[in-house]
Amino acid sequence: MANTYHQVYIQVVFAVKYRDAVIANEWKSKLFGVIGNLINETGCKTIIVNGVEDHVHCFLGLKPAVSISELMKTVKAKSSKYINDNQLTKSRFEWQEGCGVFSYGHSQINAVHKYIVNQEEHHKKQIFREEYLEFLDKFEVPFEERYIFEDLI
Repeated sequence: MANTYHQVYIQVVFAVKYRDAVIANEWKSKLFGVIGNLINETGCKTIIVNGVEDHVHCFLGLKPAVSISELMKTVKAKSSKYINDNQLTKSRFEWQEGCGVFSYGHSQINAVHKYIVNQEEHHKKQIFREEYLEFLDKFEVPFEERYIFEDLI
C-alpha cells in the first residue's frame, strides 16, 4: 500500500515439540539461516535468528500486511520440512504448536539483538521454560500454564 510507513519490531519464540533437545550444533546455523530467509521471503526483515537445542528466537521487522500467525505457520512448516527432508534428526521433526510474540520499540533493538546473540550463555543459567514464563510475565500476557507446554504422554 502506497504511503504506508511502519516500524514494527517483534520477537517470536517457539520450541521443538515436547521441548526435545534435537537442534544440533552441526546444523543449527544453517537452520537459522533457512528460517531467516523464510521470514525475508514474506517481505518482513530478519534482524536475527538464534537459539539453542530446544527452541528458537526470531527478531524481525514485521511488514504490516503480514499476519504473524500466518508468518509463523509458514516458517515452522517449511523449516521442519527442511529438517526432515535433510534427515537432520533421528526421528520425524516437529515444532510445538503456537509461539510467543513480543513487541519492541526502536530504542530496544540493540538490547534484544544482544540477548538473542547470547542464547547459549543465557541458557547455562536458565532453562527455556523459566525464560518463556518470564517473558509472558514481563509482557503481562495472560496465560494458563497447562496450555503453555505440550508434554510427551
